[in-house]
Amino acid sequence: MSLCYTSNFISLNHQKSLSLTFSSDSPRFINLFSVKHRKPHHPIKFTAERFKLFASLTPSPPTETAPSSYRSKSPKDVNVLVVGSTGYIGKYVVRELVKRGFNVTAIARERSGIRGSVDKDQTLNQLRGANVCFSDVTNLDAFEGSLNSLGNSFDVVVSCLASRNGGVKDSWKIDYEATRNSLVAGRKRGASHFVLLSAICVQKPLLEFQRAKLKFEDELMKLADEDGGFSYSIVRPTAFFKSLGGQVELVKDGKPYVMFGDGKLCACKPMSESDLASFIVDCVLSEDKVNKVLPIGGPGKALTPLEQGEMLFRLLGKEPKFLKVPIGIMDFAIGVLDFLVKVFPSLEDAAEFGKIGRYYAAESMLLLDPETGEYSAEKTPSYGNDTLEEFFARVLREGMAGQELAQIEWKIQLDPWRHRLHFTNVRNARCGLLDTTFQYVHYS
Repeated sequence: MSLCYTSNFISLNHQKSLSLTFSSDSPRFINLFSVKHRKPHHPIKFTAERFKLFASLTPSPPTETAPSSYRSKSPKDVNVLVVGSTGYIGKYVVRELVKRGFNVTAIARERSGIRGSVDKDQTLNQLRGANVCFSDVTNLDAFEGSLNSLGNSFDVVVSCLASRNGGVKDSWKIDYEATRNSLVAGRKRGASHFVLLSAICVQKPLLEFQRAKLKFEDELMKLADEDGGFSYSIVRPTAFFKSLGGQVELVKDGKPYVMFGDGKLCACKPMSESDLASFIVDCVLSEDKVNKVLPIGGPGKALTPLEQGEMLFRLLGKEPKFLKVPIGIMDFAIGVLDFLVKVFPSLEDAAEFGKIGRYYAAESMLLLDPETGEYSAEKTPSYGNDTLEEFFARVLREGMAGQELAQIEWKIQLDPWRHRLHFTNVRNARCGLLDTTFQYVHYS
């Protein structure tokens, strides 16, 4: 087996034995080894002792707090600062706040969107009704200078910030440092409540962005404990609709639905962007959401990848056709990357991306029950009215326009049959949640 490296994709060639290939314009080959057997996948389980480490990650019990003075005001007199306003969920949060009559200041980058594709004019159009301030929340001095020029005080900060790609450095820069900057700047200008868009996957923190989010969550909770006049609401949503829509058009074109294992390794209660935005805005004024960690999913039962695929074929009126991929393929790739990182530190993010893809292929986006250490669909709260089936039907009619995803691509090629699988580790652009989708191409 031969191996060479590139930062943006991985190729895995399999004939009689399995080989991994990283390719680039200037390949550097390292001879490794052939793999003829894979260990079976066993779901991760927590012991009672280990689970104590995650006790703080479960939904918070009711907490007695003195209501903030702003809660007695009319929404038009409540000043809300939104950071991450140009992200996938952030845009919907700004629109919902404006719709409900709040006085909204939205912080935006001069160029946002995937690869900076959205300019100032487009941003102003997307965030109509809000006072848009172009600044850099990763630079506290510059950010505070921008806020000083506005001369506003704020009652509430809403953070929809999330790492752009889940890389190690970017996770700490955005999920922790930039989010903390928004807390510091908001507090200096009077904010007494902080609404944080987090992610339900931080319950089992095996990834760098999860650890960064948890560090900020911990600091936020400690601040509220120390200051009776300050409060928080931490929102941990499950999967978003668009994260699960990557295969719709491919299946419509006759390709099989691709999934890991038997398609039952994980499940989620997917949620629409508008329903999540509505829940987040509820946290601005609702007393019953004060000083709580709030896991939240969409309406209906939890769905496995197998059930999502069956739903899609049913909508198309086609006989289900699935391609099942052993999860051991990803385990092998991650093992090689972890080895190479020790020699080539620049591969740090590539190794992390592999772990992200593996995590979302096997871990459910549901509440982790502290009593059993298992994911519980029954204990995962539901909210909203939009369903995944309605989303799939709309995408089948209208396509995925406007639902673009930032992504890091893994290519896995099975040469003997000329089938190629593209495992796309998808990061919803700055919205705080990751999912794994797949593409399948057959070469005749």
